[in-house]
Amino acid sequence: MLGPWDGPASIVFTDGRQIGATLDRNGLRPSRYCVTDDDLVIMASESGVLPVPEQKIVRKWRLQPGKMFLIDLEQGRMIDDEEVKATLANSKPYKQWIENLRIKLDSVKAEPAAIPVSQVALLDRQQAFGYTQEDIKFLMSPMAQAGEEGIGSMGNDSPLAVLSSKNKPLYNYFKQLFAQVTNPPIDPIREAIVMSLVSFIGPKPNLLDINQVNPPMRLEVSQPILDFADMAKLRDIGRYTQGKFKSYVLDITYPLGWGDEGVEAKLASLCAEAVDAIKGGHNILIVSDRGVGPTQVAIPAVLALSAVHQYLVREGLRTTAGLVVETGSAREVHHFGVLAGYGAEAVHPYLAMETLAAMHADLPGDLSADKAVYNYVKAIGKGLSKIMSKMGVSTYMSYCGAQLFEAIGLNTETVNKYFTGTASRVEGIGVFEIAEEAIRMHKAAFGDDPVLAHMLDAGGEYAWRTRGEEHMWTPDAIAKLQHSTRSNNWNTYKEYAQLINDQNRRHLTLRGLFEFKIDPAKAIPVDEVEAAAEIVKRFATGAMSLGSINTEAHATLAIAMNRIGGKSNTGEGGEDPARYRNELKGIPIKQGDTLKSVIGAANVEVDLPLNDGDSLRSRIKQVASGRFGVTAEYLHSADQIQIKMAQGAKPGEGGQLPGGKVTEYIGKQRYAVPGVGLISPPPHHDIYSIEDLAQLIHDLKN
Repeated sequence: MLGPWDGPASIVFTDGRQIGATLDRNGLRPSRYCVTDDDLVIMASESGVLPVPEQKIVRKWRLQPGKMFLIDLEQGRMIDDEEVKATLANSKPYKQWIENLRIKLDSVKAEPAAIPVSQVALLDRQQAFGYTQEDIKFLMSPMAQAGEEGIGSMGNDSPLAVLSSKNKPLYNYFKQLFAQVTNPPIDPIREAIVMSLVSFIGPKPNLLDINQVNPPMRLEVSQPILDFADMAKLRDIGRYTQGKFKSYVLDITYPLGWGDEGVEAKLASLCAEAVDAIKGGHNILIVSDRGVGPTQVAIPAVLALSAVHQYLVREGLRTTAGLVVETGSAREVHHFGVLAGYGAEAVHPYLAMETLAAMHADLPGDLSADKAVYNYVKAIGKGLSKIMSKMGVSTYMSYCGAQLFEAIGLNTETVNKYFTGTASRVEGIGVFEIAEEAIRMHKAAFGDDPVLAHMLDAGGEYAWRTRGEEHMWTPDAIAKLQHSTRSNNWNTYKEYAQLINDQNRRHLTLRGLFEFKIDPAKAIPVDEVEAAAEIVKRFATGAMSLGSINTEAHATLAIAMNRIGGKSNTGEGGEDPARYRNELKGIPIKQGDTLKSVIGAANVEVDLPLNDGDSLRSRIKQVASGRFGVTAEYLHSADQIQIKMAQGAKPGEGGQLPGGKVTEYIGKQRYAVPGVGLISPPPHHDIYSIEDLAQLIHDLKN
């Protein structure tokens, strides 16, 4: 059977005697119909598709979310949603059946569970799984304090995991896919009513067989992140459910002495062990790396999970057992997303929780260890909803095993064998190199490096650090850029350009690995080439909102692009009308005008002199479907309008501005309250179909 999948759908069906239509439960596709006085029913994605005289129409209506309508040609009537469903629902005691088969993990009574004590020091285990100081400071602490992810506003200029010289967790090789117009993202905050993190652990019943004699029980969890108490119940689930469920632990660690070659044999034996366990009557498999220690190295959890998941799928056994992951490696939302995407029905991040329990006293506010863990779980839940919503998925059960990721930097052979069905457009490392990376982390953790003896590695992913991760923007590059522009020094600029262009030496990007093939024999005279002054007229800046960059930078980009005849892009943060109002009235900027004199001294820190005929107008205006400072005047001042349909720039948030950055001026441009964080939710509020997009384009043109 397919997993449940709820994207936008309007389905019409018939068996020749009856014809009907149904809409997805979120009602994200339009379906409208009209009934005429001679009993003709016309249904389409829009009303008015066929010309029908108004006086002939008896009824116009639309299909509502999750509703169905049915026309019975034999009875010659329309049967409405309630009647159709009541007839089906009352034909069997479905409600009673569900109650009889469902056990909720929360309501299973068990002795209070203490945090299991490990013989291996916490610091050693953190290092073995690649924790850094940044993971704790920027990712885990804010979650434990506030119950949501910390907000940052920055681009990511660190290298892809496969190009990095640092050891990276395997999760970093997977990038989230996200939806386009035909499968629109959903807004997890405003549409919270349709979002669900409920997960069922264990065998899946056969949905088509109503008369099953002994259907499997379902173990339900309200959300997929398990704490220590939940995990203790799962380990001993047979005792609590009178043997209806039996769990089995698959240990995914193997002796360090086997080296990276050992990983393939271990994965093969895990798959065989999983099949034996299922055939021996176990129906919950716990994939666990708790056995990690000085001599035992853990296979990356997502590799072990996916290998077992795919093997069980191939053997036709996946629906007979549940997969739960108990891992020390998962700590940020993306990690849980990847585990879910590759088949984890629940995850117990024991090391993250132990870390929080060990440091809760150092966090601001009066947090108990339990409260810190509770907040962390809540934050991960919110994050998972957000990740799922990017693909228009509103339930965890739809996302589980859906593999909505692409691999970047893993070779085809490894992907086909262990992550079957995942797109991998760039080749890269294989299973042995993945193991080698895990072994390097392991050796650093249990080795005698004095830097790591008493503290975690600094990281350097989120902020530049000496001996940390490489970044495209280094203090050196920024200094050279500032010196060259302030002193108008061409030589310093060339040094800056050299640093930025020299990416192939530092292996930061895929494009840095390309080389131009130059054949001197095919050279053409320079006078056949378009003049540079003409070429730059086709240049456009990236879309950077006012707020993500400051007023002066935003205005400078516009001035510079207008001087060379190119186009600057407002981004979706609006633009001060003072920058284009006079120009539209035909009043040009004169020599002697400055940025302050045009947009007001209060809004500018550093004044910029302007020349005759300068323009502060951004020719490309972005519209996030009617959000953030979009007015008729704003649209009229554009040469080109860009519709931002969904968060495409970076998989993640995009368009998020921390409250501290929303000044009065920025708030005014965005019609928002100063000091309140702004986020453009993934779908821009109302673009749920091609029809909605057509409507918006029509409105913008008018």
